[in-house]
Amino acid sequence: MKKLIVLSAFFIGVVSMNAQTKEELKTEKAEKQAEANKFQAEADAIQTKIDALPGWRKGAFGTIGGSYSEFTNWYSQGSPNNTSANLGFTVNAFANLKQDDFFSRNALNVNLGWVKLDDKDDPTDSDKFREATDVFNISSLYGRNITKTFAVSGLAEYRTTLLDNFNDPGYLDVGVGGTWNPIENLFVVIHPLNYNFVFAENDAVFESSLGAKIVADYTAKFGKVNFKSNFSTFRSYDSSDLSNFTWTNSFGYTLWKKIGVGFDFGLRSNKQEALSYALGQYDPMAIPLQVVPTFDNVDNKLQTYWVLGLSYNL
Repeated sequence: MKKLIVLSAFFIGVVSMNAQTKEELKTEKAEKQAEANKFQAEADAIQTKIDALPGWRKGAFGTIGGSYSEFTNWYSQGSPNNTSANLGFTVNAFANLKQDDFFSRNALNVNLGWVKLDDKDDPTDSDKFREATDVFNISSLYGRNITKTFAVSGLAEYRTTLLDNFNDPGYLDVGVGGTWNPIENLFVVIHPLNYNFVFAENDAVFESSLGAKIVADYTAKFGKVNFKSNFSTFRSYDSSDLSNFTWTNSFGYTLWKKIGVGFDFGLRSNKQEALSYALGQYDPMAIPLQVVPTFDNVDNKLQTYWVLGLSYNL
């Protein structure tokens, strides 16, 4: 009986010691965390002062995603024997110069993707990768400060595809107006005088015109998170059929060193591109007869893309 009492007291003591040690460790951790938060706040304040100084800011981050699969005798699907794969990546780079009386903001966005579906039971089926996503955009904005938040500015922006039909179409916007910079990382460009040059072989669909250019760009880093959002639209003075917009967004979360998880998505509306695609699908010999696509009847669906995968912060 005495042994049982002694053993019980011993185990109770051990449990009490462990519980006490655990509580002490939690308290010590909280104290260290509070101290670390204090130093981090001081470091962030110093970084804010550094960011406000004149000079160049350069950086880049991107996302790469991919998958590979192979099926053999998987009879529940249309192609029981096949291999499929997809690969895509995005790159966002910038080089910005900030001075007391002027600024220059230069940005590059590239999003490329390939897919492959090889049906092993179809000898005519291609086993090669084909282009899936193809986005290329480069821009340069220059401004002379009038106030702390407003500047007169000039913008040149070029966008096209790289893998397929390079510069067909290609768009070059050149214009002047004003830029509003309400906070450090947000720039809103409003250029009422802008010419949208369109380069394409199909002159019957693609047409250059004069209009207004509006761009909103936000690029920031919050701890381990990189974020960039860019909205660019051209509103033609000649016809709404010649107007367009593109909105791209990129997120990157660092997990280990410079490697993390990235997510990119984009939206676009361009009636000229929709009509060009519809004309490419039109078959005048089809039965029943198809309606010839025009600006008045084309279905200008919203264009979208997204990429999820590993990210790397340069």
